[in-house]
Amino acid sequence: MSWSRRSLILSLPLALAACGFQPAYGTKGASGALMGTVRAADPTDKNSFDFVQHFEERLGRPTKAVYQLAYTIKTDAIGAGITPSGAITRYTNTGAMDWTLTRLSDQTRMAGGHIDAFTSYSATGSTVAGQTAQIDANLRLMRMLGDDLVLRLMAASTSFAP
Repeated sequence: MSWSRRSLILSLPLALAACGFQPAYGTKGASGALMGTVRAADPTDKNSFDFVQHFEERLGRPTKAVYQLAYTIKTDAIGAGITPSGAITRYTNTGAMDWTLTRLSDQTRMAGGHIDAFTSYSATGSTVAGQTAQIDANLRLMRMLGDDLVLRLMAASTSFAP
């Protein structure tokens, strides 16, 4: 490896630091300030329970709640694969979530938005297999919404005042 190439590779961390790059998962990263500080609204159904469970896996259970997360989740299963006789063989699960993050100390809205995601599952086979596939698709959908929300919160958290 030539010196110029080696110098370029070794200077990359300096260039990233100069542009304001900060690792999100580092001890002083964006997610560090959110870990254990966001209390999600209590779940009201299976989907919201799965969402909150995954959200807390990502950001930790709230030990010192600084922020309150309010959310509404809407899901719909749409027939996507249809046989010539009209039987549905595949469903697409769509999910939409509106969310707002509020600072508890002064009720200031810190961030909010809308997230969409979708999964699909097969409806062929036995009734039990179809129901299991639907449950799994719902779980995957809630995890996708949770992952997307955590990424958005990490991006927005750099602007939160302490």
